[in-house]
Amino acid sequence: MRGRLGRGLANFSTGVPVRPNLIEIFINDESHMVDPKMTIFQACLHTGVVIPRFCFHEKLSIAGNCRMCLVDVEKAPKPVASCAAQVAPGMRIHTNSEKARVYRGAVMEFILANHPLDCPVCDQGGECDLQDISVKFGFSDGRFKEYKRAVEDKNIGPLISTHMNRCIHCTRCVRFTEEVAGISDLGTLGRGRATEIGTYISKLIGSELSGNAVDLCPVGALNHGPITYRNRPWDLQATDAVDLLDAIIPSVEFSYRGPEILRVLPKVNEAVNEEWISDKSRWAFDGLRRQRLTFPMRKNRDGELEEVEWDTGLKVLASKLQEIDPRTELAGLVGQFTSLESAAALRDFFANLGAKHLAWAAHPFANGTRAHFLLNRSIPELEELDAVVLVGCNPKLESPVLNARLLKASRKGMRVFKFGAPDDLGYPFIHLGNSEKSLDEFLAGTHPAFKALRESKNVHFLFSSELAREYPRARETLLRAKVAATDLAALSGGQVTAGILHNFVGPISGYEVGINYSSLEELPSKIKVLFNFGNDDKNFLAQVGAKLAPDALVVYVGTNGDAGASQANLILPSAGFTECPATYVSTEGRVQLGQKVVPPPYLAKPEWMILRALSEEVGSPLPYNSLEELRYRLAELCPYAFKYDHLEPFSPFSYAFEAQKAKPAQKNEKDLSFIFRSSVDNFYKTDAISRSSLVMNICSAAFNTEQLSNFPKKLYK
Repeated sequence: MRGRLGRGLANFSTGVPVRPNLIEIFINDESHMVDPKMTIFQACLHTGVVIPRFCFHEKLSIAGNCRMCLVDVEKAPKPVASCAAQVAPGMRIHTNSEKARVYRGAVMEFILANHPLDCPVCDQGGECDLQDISVKFGFSDGRFKEYKRAVEDKNIGPLISTHMNRCIHCTRCVRFTEEVAGISDLGTLGRGRATEIGTYISKLIGSELSGNAVDLCPVGALNHGPITYRNRPWDLQATDAVDLLDAIIPSVEFSYRGPEILRVLPKVNEAVNEEWISDKSRWAFDGLRRQRLTFPMRKNRDGELEEVEWDTGLKVLASKLQEIDPRTELAGLVGQFTSLESAAALRDFFANLGAKHLAWAAHPFANGTRAHFLLNRSIPELEELDAVVLVGCNPKLESPVLNARLLKASRKGMRVFKFGAPDDLGYPFIHLGNSEKSLDEFLAGTHPAFKALRESKNVHFLFSSELAREYPRARETLLRAKVAATDLAALSGGQVTAGILHNFVGPISGYEVGINYSSLEELPSKIKVLFNFGNDDKNFLAQVGAKLAPDALVVYVGTNGDAGASQANLILPSAGFTECPATYVSTEGRVQLGQKVVPPPYLAKPEWMILRALSEEVGSPLPYNSLEELRYRLAELCPYAFKYDHLEPFSPFSYAFEAQKAKPAQKNEKDLSFIFRSSVDNFYKTDAISRSSLVMNICSAAFNTEQLSNFPKKLYK
């Protein structure tokens, strides 16, 4: 019988073939085959039937608070909350019957009993789930005539403006902070009519993902503090793009009015950021409006910067380049947000001059194949790990969205081992020490934790890219970790890998186009022209400054007046990542396309255009005059650069080969007294854009001192 039908047994009442792992249910008298593990809500959603809800969210646990998803199930004595009830064979569900209509109208009547009628002044107006659902599923009149209750607003941080009179107790914010952000600051207080959402004791919500709670709020109880009362949603235009303030490059939506970006919202991308973004990704964009470099500037004889024309600035630089020997007197620095196009143009520009010294702030781990400088796992694969070993890495501050994935995996049973500072990650971990000696024992295979990992089939070593700033043997340690990973894989019979979590996308662009980074020691001793391409690492610039000749010309091509601009005597303003189309590669190796959202201010130009014009002045023009021509050149250097949102497959065999090939000849027996420190001192101030951001400065002061009460009420004016 099964062989004749080919797709399993048939249901003789309907004639529909049935797969053994599915069951038949009836939704509004129509037969559907669904997974028996589904809830009624999921089954209806799967079949295209819309059920209103407030508390249910796909990424959060089921609460069943709002009761807005009530449906009429035959033979059930009471209305059924579809989000919390599982389907059963033969179940008959009615979502549009008269009973279901009355159920939902009554629930809406209770929800609105205490809800203030302030829609005309509410920031959620036009984007409010309660507003939309009440129009479609509510009654025209309410029967409650009592006074509405009043709830005091809470001060939970500078990013979230609260209006707790509007709260309907869906507890989305409570579940998000606990299950995704990894903190337990919010909860429900009181019972019945006195129920409130709060922090029990007055405190700020100390999470780098707190802004996502506002997106989840279905009413106007939680609002975006920096733009409160500044816009209406129908006044804004939106462009889908990517964010560079997190090296995983999350997908976002920029909302803007005219030439001004007003907010950034997450865009669903299950392979990268799901539907979350960090607070820095959400609000640091105002750094591109403040302390902005908008005109070419040159230091005069008095040491003061004065505006000059583009032609003048380029000719000054070109004449200086023609006076020196580029092979021994020219050095370049790659910036934090350099795109693939800019990195390719910079590589070609230096190659045409015969120069070879391009550096990045941290000493490079390795130059070569992609396995040396990428994560070597896809982000969704991190959720399936049996164990992860963090070396000098704090993902909570380096990439909060990726840390949320690790939190999810830890709740599934993944074990977390950590070398470095005992930072709070939001989930339990086994701290193996912060000394190099402990790490050396681990990589040698003599540490008890290494022996415990032999039982794990799926393990990943995660290194911080910032580890190389202070750790002198970072490159060798990473190579030893790769060897240890291949040895551990042979012992356990599983897949064990090692990779790098980058803090910035700029150095990855350089790796991808074939730039062989020079270390600080390899830079010329007397640099006469320093070409700073947007690098604002203060400590590194101070070290490079010690190698400058007395009459050196320091050129800064960047967006903000930060550390790099303060050192320069010639400034060429460039466009930000929201102001020109460009291509980027994330820390996991995924190619993402950035879009132009707003025009660059005044005379700022895209970086590759500046290089193209400069090459003309030098007398060695680059062979491309447009972005399209530059991308043809980029395709030669990086063939996979145009497979957008695509991740090249990772081969553990080639990885093992590279690891064994790079294996040190003998073990390093140097002094093992190095102490690992936290890789990020201040999450809200890590680059020129975030340091220029008013919102990030307010967050830094508030969350690092817990003294937000000292700030005026109008924080963002």
